[in-house]
Amino acid sequence: MLEIDGSAGGGQLLRSAIALSVITDMPVRIEDVRGAREQPGLKVQHATAVRAAAAIANATVEGATSGSRTVEFEPGRPSGGRHAVDIGTAGSLTLLFETLIPMAVVADAPLRLRATGGTDVTWSPPFAFLSRVKLPLLRRFGLGAAVDLERRGFYPEGGGAATLSLFPSRVDPVRLPKPDATDDVATVHVYAVASESLADAEVAERMAATVDEELTREGHDVRERVIEYASTASPGAVVTVRGDLPGTVREPADAVRPTDGVSEPGEGVFESRPAVGVSALGEPGKPSEEVAREAVDRFREFADSFGAVDRHLGDQLVVPLALAGGEVAVPTVTEHVASSVDLIERFGLEIEIESREGGTDGAILRSPGIDSV
Repeated sequence: MLEIDGSAGGGQLLRSAIALSVITDMPVRIEDVRGAREQPGLKVQHATAVRAAAAIANATVEGATSGSRTVEFEPGRPSGGRHAVDIGTAGSLTLLFETLIPMAVVADAPLRLRATGGTDVTWSPPFAFLSRVKLPLLRRFGLGAAVDLERRGFYPEGGGAATLSLFPSRVDPVRLPKPDATDDVATVHVYAVASESLADAEVAERMAATVDEELTREGHDVRERVIEYASTASPGAVVTVRGDLPGTVREPADAVRPTDGVSEPGEGVFESRPAVGVSALGEPGKPSEEVAREAVDRFREFADSFGAVDRHLGDQLVVPLALAGGEVAVPTVTEHVASSVDLIERFGLEIEIESREGGTDGAILRSPGIDSV
C-alpha cells in the first residue's frame, strides 16, 4: 500500500491520489489529510468524493468520514451504471466530479453519477467553467465526459443538482504549447448567472455588459453574452468568461457532444475551438460591476501570461497530462502544480517541469504518459 503524506497539499491532493489509485490499481493510505489547513481532516465534500469513487471503482475504503485524517483506499475496477450521492451541504459538485473524471481512461462501460450540493461556490470552479471550458478541452484529447445541470446551488444552502457522465476513453497526447504572439484570443463568450431574486436588479445583465464593455474596449471580439436566472435555495451570482483561441478543432465521432444535453456519445464529427476561461463569484453587498471587473482582471492576467491555459486549469491538467503524455504551458508553477507533480511521481509516473529562462514566471510541463492508457 502506497503511503501518501496528506499534509503536503489540500483537497486536490486527496482527489488526485484517489483517482490515481483507481487508474494504476495501487492501494493508498493517505495520512494527515489536509494537515496543514486551518481545519485539517476531511470535510463533508471530501468524504463524499472518496465514497463516490469507492462506489464507482468497487473499492474498499476506510476513513471516508467527515473529520477523518487518514484514508485507506483499495481500488477495484470501475463499473458502469448509475450512481447517486448527496453532499448534504453547499460542497462543490465540480470538485467532486474532478475526482472521478480521470477514471474514464479505465472505465469499461458508461457510467452516470447524479450529485447534489453546490454548483457555484467559493474555492472551486463554477459549473460553467467545467461545462464550457474544461470538459470541451479534455474531449479534444479523447476523454469522454459530459455534465448535465439540473439545478443551480449557491452558498450557503447549496441544493444544486447535476449529473456527470463518463465513457470508456483512450486519450491522445495533450498538446497545449504557448500560442505564438500573433495567436491572441480570437473570440470571447460571457456566461452570467444569477438567482431569480436578483432579476429586478438586473444583476446578470450588468455583469455581462461590464465584461463586454471592458474587453471590447481592449480589442477583443465579444461574440456571445448568455444571461440566465435560476431558482436557487440561496441567492447568488457568477460570471464566467471563455476565450476561444484561433484554430478549429474537429472532435472525433465517439466524443461526447458538449451541447446536446443528453450526455450520450455523439454521432458524426463536430467542431470546437481550444478555449480558456476565468470566473468571478458574487458576494452580498458587492456590486455586479465589481464582480465583472474581477473576471476581466483575471482574463487580462491570462492574456499577458506565458501560459496556454489559465493558472487554475493548469492545476487541473496535471493528472490528465501524466496519463496521456504531451506538454502544457502554464502561466506559473502553483503550489497545487508542485504538489501534484510530486504525487504523480509517487505513483511511478513522470512529469518534468521546465522553467523559463531567467527565472521569469511560467513553465512547460512535459510527460511521456502512461503506457496502459
